[in-house]
Amino acid sequence: MYSAEEIIDILDIRLSKKRYQHSLNVADEARRLAENYDYFDPEKAYITGLLHDICKEIPKDEQLSMVKASAMDVTDVELVTPPLYHAIAGAWYSEQVLHIRDEDMLNAIRYHTVGRGGMSRLEEIIYLADLVSADRDYKDVNKMRKLAYQSIDKAMLEALKFSITDVVGKGSMLPRHSIEAYNQYISIKKKEKERTEAK
Repeated sequence: MYSAEEIIDILDIRLSKKRYQHSLNVADEARRLAENYDYFDPEKAYITGLLHDICKEIPKDEQLSMVKASAMDVTDVELVTPPLYHAIAGAWYSEQVLHIRDEDMLNAIRYHTVGRGGMSRLEEIIYLADLVSADRDYKDVNKMRKLAYQSIDKAMLEALKFSITDVVGKGSMLPRHSIEAYNQYISIKKKEKERTEAK
């Protein structure tokens, strides 16, 4: 597998200055979140964070070609939603061009925009790191950053609410992966509430 330094060199060539810095920020955040939640390999989280947007700025038709070539579970909604192409394309590129064979890393890249039901800890870390990285400046980002280090389940629920609200507000379609993820984390919240009330 490529070293972090080699991947950073590739990103420097492939990405604009702003996107390059975002990728470094997400990688740093991913490592911190990994350490916060005792994830066994913070360096793997760091490298996955570096890679998450590696195909973000290539032409959309090239992204779509990679999406169609992907063996991953691509929904009909994703096929007609260009802003979602880059995550699937990034996973394809990481596997086919960079020869990354770690399925968890590839899934974390692939699902970092839409989420999914049954996300691994690495997938959760990359999803949240992308949302709370140092360059993000949306309303309530500081509240989201704080929550990201307090409870990963609560942070994922709030992150999905934020993302889904944004998609609906733009009049765009929701892929089933996002709905399944939301349903999972809201179910966790309801079960915790029931346990608390039963005490």
